[in-house]
Amino acid sequence: MSAYGGHWNGPAGAGSDESRTRATPRPLRTILFVLAVVLGEILLVGLGVWQIERRTWKLDLIARVDRRIAAPATAAPGPRAWPEISRDRDEYRHVRVTGHFAAVRPVLVKALTELGGGYWVLAPFETDQGFNVLVNRGFVPEAAAAATRDDAKGGQAQTSVVGLLRITEPKGAFLRSNDPGQDRWYSRDVAAIGAKLGIADLAPYFIDADASANGAGQPVGGLTVVSFPNNHLIYVVTWFSLAIMLAIWSYRAVRPGSAEVPEGQ
Repeated sequence: MSAYGGHWNGPAGAGSDESRTRATPRPLRTILFVLAVVLGEILLVGLGVWQIERRTWKLDLIARVDRRIAAPATAAPGPRAWPEISRDRDEYRHVRVTGHFAAVRPVLVKALTELGGGYWVLAPFETDQGFNVLVNRGFVPEAAAAATRDDAKGGQAQTSVVGLLRITEPKGAFLRSNDPGQDRWYSRDVAAIGAKLGIADLAPYFIDADASANGAGQPVGGLTVVSFPNNHLIYVVTWFSLAIMLAIWSYRAVRPGSAEVPEGQ
Protein backbone atom coordinates (compact mmCIF):
# COMPACT_ATOMS: atom_id res chain seq x y z
CA MET A 1 0.00 0.00 0.00
CA SER A 2 1.29 3.51 -0.83
CA ALA A 3 1.54 6.40 1.58
CA TYR A 4 -1.59 7.82 0.01
CA GLY A 5 -3.75 4.78 0.84
CA GLY A 6 -3.80 3.26 -2.67
CA HIS A 7 -2.78 -0.26 -3.70
CA TRP A 8 0.53 -0.81 -5.47
CA ASN A 9 0.07 -2.92 -8.58
CA GLY A 10 3.66 -3.19 -9.64
CA PRO A 11 5.19 -1.58 -12.70
CA ALA A 12 2.74 0.11 -15.01
CA GLY A 13 1.34 -2.19 -17.72
CA ALA A 14 2.73 -5.43 -16.24
CA GLY A 15 -0.70 -7.15 -16.13
CA SER A 16 -1.59 -6.26 -19.70
CA ASP A 17 1.81 -7.50 -20.99
CA GLU A 18 1.22 -10.89 -19.36
CA SER A 19 -2.25 -11.08 -20.87
CA ARG A 20 -0.90 -10.34 -24.33
CA THR A 21 1.71 -13.03 -23.88
CA ARG A 22 -0.94 -15.65 -23.09
CA ALA A 23 -3.39 -14.68 -25.84
CA THR A 24 -2.97 -14.91 -29.62
CA PRO A 25 -3.88 -11.56 -31.16
CA ARG A 26 -7.24 -11.70 -32.88
CA PRO A 27 -5.89 -10.45 -36.26
CA LEU A 28 -3.46 -13.39 -36.37
CA ARG A 29 -6.21 -15.87 -35.46
CA THR A 30 -8.34 -14.49 -38.24
CA ILE A 31 -5.52 -14.76 -40.76
CA LEU A 32 -4.87 -18.39 -39.81
CA PHE A 33 -8.58 -19.17 -39.98
CA VAL A 34 -8.95 -17.60 -43.43
CA LEU A 35 -5.86 -19.43 -44.68
CA ALA A 36 -7.30 -22.77 -43.56
CA VAL A 37 -10.61 -21.96 -45.27
CA VAL A 38 -8.85 -21.00 -48.52
CA LEU A 39 -6.90 -24.26 -48.51
CA GLY A 40 -10.13 -26.18 -47.88
CA GLU A 41 -11.85 -24.36 -50.77
CA ILE A 42 -8.95 -25.13 -53.11
CA LEU A 43 -9.16 -28.81 -52.19
CA LEU A 44 -12.94 -29.09 -52.58
CA VAL A 45 -13.11 -27.11 -55.82
CA GLY A 46 -10.15 -29.08 -57.19
CA LEU A 47 -11.94 -32.37 -56.46
CA GLY A 48 -15.07 -31.04 -58.18
CA VAL A 49 -13.13 -30.01 -61.30
CA TRP A 50 -11.36 -33.39 -61.35
CA GLN A 51 -14.72 -35.17 -61.30
CA ILE A 52 -15.92 -33.00 -64.19
CA GLU A 53 -12.88 -34.12 -66.18
CA ARG A 54 -13.47 -37.75 -65.20
CA ARG A 55 -17.10 -37.49 -66.29
CA THR A 56 -16.09 -36.05 -69.66
CA TRP A 57 -13.61 -38.89 -70.14
CA LYS A 58 -16.18 -41.52 -69.13
CA LEU A 59 -18.87 -40.17 -71.49
CA ASP A 60 -16.35 -40.17 -74.32
CA LEU A 61 -15.34 -43.76 -73.51
CA ILE A 62 -18.98 -44.91 -73.49
CA ALA A 63 -19.63 -43.21 -76.83
CA ARG A 64 -16.51 -44.77 -78.38
CA VAL A 65 -17.40 -48.27 -77.14
CA ASP A 66 -20.98 -47.92 -78.41
CA ARG A 67 -19.64 -47.00 -81.85
CA ARG A 68 -17.29 -50.02 -81.87
CA ILE A 69 -20.06 -52.44 -80.94
CA ALA A 70 -22.48 -51.04 -83.52
CA ALA A 71 -19.92 -50.95 -86.35
CA PRO A 72 -19.79 -53.74 -88.96
CA ALA A 73 -17.44 -56.58 -88.05
CA THR A 74 -13.90 -56.20 -89.38
CA ALA A 75 -10.98 -58.63 -89.53
CA ALA A 76 -9.45 -59.36 -86.14
CA PRO A 77 -5.98 -57.77 -85.71
CA GLY A 78 -3.10 -59.93 -86.88
CA PRO A 79 0.41 -60.26 -85.43
CA ARG A 80 1.68 -56.97 -86.86
CA ALA A 81 -0.95 -55.04 -84.90
CA TRP A 82 -0.56 -56.92 -81.60
CA PRO A 83 2.08 -54.62 -80.03
CA GLU A 84 -0.26 -51.63 -80.45
CA ILE A 85 -3.41 -53.19 -79.03
CA SER A 86 -4.71 -51.42 -75.92
CA ARG A 87 -7.78 -51.50 -73.75
CA ASP A 88 -8.75 -47.88 -74.43
CA ARG A 89 -8.44 -48.14 -78.18
CA ASP A 90 -9.44 -51.72 -79.02
CA GLU A 91 -11.63 -53.39 -76.39
CA TYR A 92 -15.16 -54.26 -77.62
CA ARG A 93 -14.22 -53.88 -81.28
CA HIS A 94 -16.62 -55.82 -83.48
CA VAL A 95 -14.40 -58.41 -85.22
CA ARG A 96 -14.55 -61.52 -87.37
CA VAL A 97 -12.18 -64.47 -87.87
CA THR A 98 -12.38 -67.32 -90.37
CA GLY A 99 -10.77 -70.71 -89.91
CA HIS A 100 -11.41 -73.69 -87.64
CA PHE A 101 -11.21 -74.64 -83.97
CA ALA A 102 -8.08 -76.52 -82.88
CA ALA A 103 -8.39 -80.18 -81.90
CA VAL A 104 -7.87 -79.64 -78.17
CA ARG A 105 -10.17 -79.68 -75.21
CA PRO A 106 -11.58 -76.27 -74.30
CA VAL A 107 -10.80 -74.47 -71.06
CA LEU A 108 -13.70 -73.72 -68.73
CA VAL A 109 -13.57 -70.44 -66.82
CA LYS A 110 -15.86 -69.77 -63.88
CA ALA A 111 -18.65 -67.35 -64.79
CA LEU A 112 -21.72 -65.73 -63.29
CA THR A 113 -24.18 -64.47 -65.91
CA GLU A 114 -27.83 -63.51 -66.30
CA LEU A 115 -28.42 -67.26 -66.85
CA GLY A 116 -26.87 -68.15 -63.50
CA GLY A 117 -23.59 -69.71 -62.46
CA GLY A 118 -21.49 -71.85 -64.76
CA TYR A 119 -18.55 -71.52 -67.12
CA TRP A 120 -17.25 -69.64 -70.14
CA VAL A 121 -16.01 -72.07 -72.80
CA LEU A 122 -12.68 -70.90 -74.25
CA ALA A 123 -11.30 -72.73 -77.26
CA PRO A 124 -8.31 -71.96 -79.50
CA PHE A 125 -9.18 -71.03 -83.07
CA GLU A 126 -6.77 -71.40 -86.01
CA THR A 127 -7.35 -68.53 -88.44
CA ASP A 128 -6.81 -68.56 -92.17
CA GLN A 129 -4.28 -65.76 -91.60
CA GLY A 130 -1.95 -68.17 -89.81
CA PHE A 131 -2.35 -67.09 -86.20
CA ASN A 132 -4.35 -68.48 -83.30
CA VAL A 133 -6.86 -66.70 -81.10
CA LEU A 134 -8.87 -67.80 -78.09
CA VAL A 135 -12.60 -67.72 -78.68
CA ASN A 136 -15.05 -67.52 -75.83
CA ARG A 137 -17.75 -69.67 -77.42
CA GLY A 138 -20.22 -68.71 -74.71
CA PHE A 139 -21.73 -69.88 -71.44
CA VAL A 140 -22.66 -73.34 -70.18
CA PRO A 141 -24.30 -74.16 -66.83
CA GLU A 142 -22.63 -76.27 -64.17
CA ALA A 143 -24.55 -79.38 -65.24
CA ALA A 144 -23.11 -79.23 -68.76
CA ALA A 145 -19.52 -78.66 -67.72
CA ALA A 146 -18.27 -82.25 -67.93
CA ALA A 147 -19.69 -82.90 -71.40
CA THR A 148 -18.40 -79.56 -72.69
CA ARG A 149 -14.90 -80.12 -71.36
CA ASP A 150 -14.63 -83.34 -73.40
CA ASP A 151 -15.96 -81.70 -76.57
CA ALA A 152 -12.98 -80.89 -78.81
CA LYS A 153 -14.21 -78.90 -81.79
CA GLY A 154 -11.17 -79.53 -84.01
CA GLY A 155 -11.57 -81.07 -87.44
CA GLN A 156 -14.73 -79.16 -88.21
CA ALA A 157 -15.23 -77.51 -91.58
CA GLN A 158 -14.23 -73.91 -92.10
CA THR A 159 -16.31 -71.53 -90.06
CA SER A 160 -16.45 -67.88 -89.09
CA VAL A 161 -16.67 -66.43 -85.62
CA VAL A 162 -18.08 -62.96 -85.07
CA GLY A 163 -17.89 -61.22 -81.73
CA LEU A 164 -16.25 -58.60 -79.56
CA LEU A 165 -12.53 -58.24 -79.02
CA ARG A 166 -11.67 -58.49 -75.34
CA ILE A 167 -8.40 -57.76 -73.56
CA THR A 168 -6.74 -60.54 -71.57
CA GLU A 169 -7.56 -60.85 -67.85
CA PRO A 170 -4.28 -61.89 -66.22
CA LYS A 171 -3.61 -63.35 -62.76
CA GLY A 172 -7.14 -64.41 -61.87
CA ALA A 173 -10.20 -62.88 -60.30
CA PHE A 174 -10.67 -61.01 -57.01
CA LEU A 175 -9.31 -63.20 -54.19
CA ARG A 176 -9.18 -66.21 -56.54
CA SER A 177 -6.07 -67.06 -58.54
CA ASN A 178 -6.02 -69.26 -61.62
CA ASP A 179 -4.52 -72.71 -61.03
CA PRO A 180 -3.44 -74.07 -64.44
CA GLY A 181 -2.02 -77.24 -62.86
CA GLN A 182 -5.45 -78.17 -61.49
CA ASP A 183 -7.23 -76.74 -64.54
CA ARG A 184 -9.11 -74.23 -62.38
CA TRP A 185 -9.74 -70.90 -64.04
CA TYR A 186 -11.36 -67.77 -62.66
CA SER A 187 -10.35 -65.27 -65.33
CA ARG A 188 -9.62 -65.36 -69.05
CA ASP A 189 -5.84 -65.07 -68.88
CA VAL A 190 -4.85 -65.53 -72.53
CA ALA A 191 -1.13 -66.19 -71.97
CA ALA A 192 -1.70 -68.71 -69.17
CA ILE A 193 -4.44 -70.57 -71.08
CA GLY A 194 -2.31 -70.63 -74.23
CA ALA A 195 0.62 -72.08 -72.28
CA LYS A 196 -1.66 -74.69 -70.71
CA LEU A 197 -2.95 -75.77 -74.13
CA GLY A 198 0.44 -75.53 -75.85
CA ILE A 199 -0.79 -73.01 -78.42
CA ALA A 200 1.81 -70.89 -80.23
CA ASP A 201 1.33 -67.64 -82.17
CA LEU A 202 -1.60 -66.77 -79.93
CA ALA A 203 -3.19 -63.33 -80.14
CA PRO A 204 -2.94 -61.25 -76.91
CA TYR A 205 -6.72 -60.90 -76.81
CA PHE A 206 -9.73 -63.19 -76.97
CA ILE A 207 -13.05 -62.92 -78.78
CA ASP A 208 -16.44 -63.08 -77.09
CA ALA A 209 -18.55 -64.87 -79.70
CA ASP A 210 -21.97 -63.38 -80.40
CA ALA A 211 -25.25 -65.29 -80.44
CA SER A 212 -25.05 -66.28 -84.12
CA ALA A 213 -23.78 -69.81 -83.30
CA ASN A 214 -26.33 -70.46 -80.55
CA GLY A 215 -28.21 -73.71 -80.88
CA ALA A 216 -29.19 -76.89 -79.09
CA GLY A 217 -26.29 -78.22 -77.05
CA GLN A 218 -24.10 -75.22 -77.86
CA PRO A 219 -22.66 -72.68 -75.42
CA VAL A 220 -24.77 -69.53 -75.25
CA GLY A 221 -22.92 -66.63 -76.83
CA GLY A 222 -23.75 -62.94 -76.90
CA LEU A 223 -23.74 -62.51 -73.12
CA THR A 224 -20.98 -59.90 -72.96
CA VAL A 225 -21.85 -57.28 -70.36
CA VAL A 226 -20.77 -53.80 -71.41
CA SER A 227 -21.22 -51.49 -68.46
CA PHE A 228 -19.29 -48.44 -67.25
CA PRO A 229 -20.39 -47.00 -63.89
CA ASN A 230 -20.82 -43.24 -64.26
CA ASN A 231 -21.47 -41.58 -60.89
CA HIS A 232 -19.20 -38.61 -61.53
CA LEU A 233 -22.04 -36.06 -61.68
CA ILE A 234 -23.07 -36.99 -58.13
CA TYR A 235 -19.48 -36.46 -56.99
CA VAL A 236 -19.33 -33.09 -58.79
CA VAL A 237 -22.45 -31.89 -56.97
CA THR A 238 -21.14 -33.23 -53.65
CA TRP A 239 -17.74 -31.51 -53.80
CA PHE A 240 -19.08 -28.17 -55.03
CA SER A 241 -21.88 -28.24 -52.44
CA LEU A 242 -19.32 -28.76 -49.68
CA ALA A 243 -17.27 -25.88 -51.07
CA ILE A 244 -20.31 -23.57 -50.99
CA MET A 245 -21.23 -24.66 -47.46
CA LEU A 246 -17.68 -24.02 -46.27
CA ALA A 247 -17.68 -20.55 -47.85
CA ILE A 248 -20.99 -19.62 -46.19
CA TRP A 249 -19.94 -20.89 -42.77
CA SER A 250 -16.53 -19.19 -42.94
CA TYR A 251 -18.11 -15.86 -43.91
CA ARG A 252 -20.46 -16.06 -40.94
CA ALA A 253 -17.51 -16.90 -38.72
CA VAL A 254 -15.36 -13.88 -39.64
CA ARG A 255 -17.97 -11.19 -40.35
CA PRO A 256 -17.93 -8.19 -37.95
CA GLY A 257 -19.56 -9.01 -34.60
CA SER A 258 -19.26 -12.76 -35.04
CA ALA A 259 -18.25 -14.84 -32.05
CA GLU A 260 -17.67 -18.08 -33.99
CA VAL A 261 -13.88 -17.68 -34.31
CA PRO A 262 -12.75 -18.71 -30.77
CA GLU A 263 -10.94 -16.17 -28.66
CA GLY A 264 -7.47 -17.03 -27.36
CA GLN A 265 -7.16 -17.77 -23.66
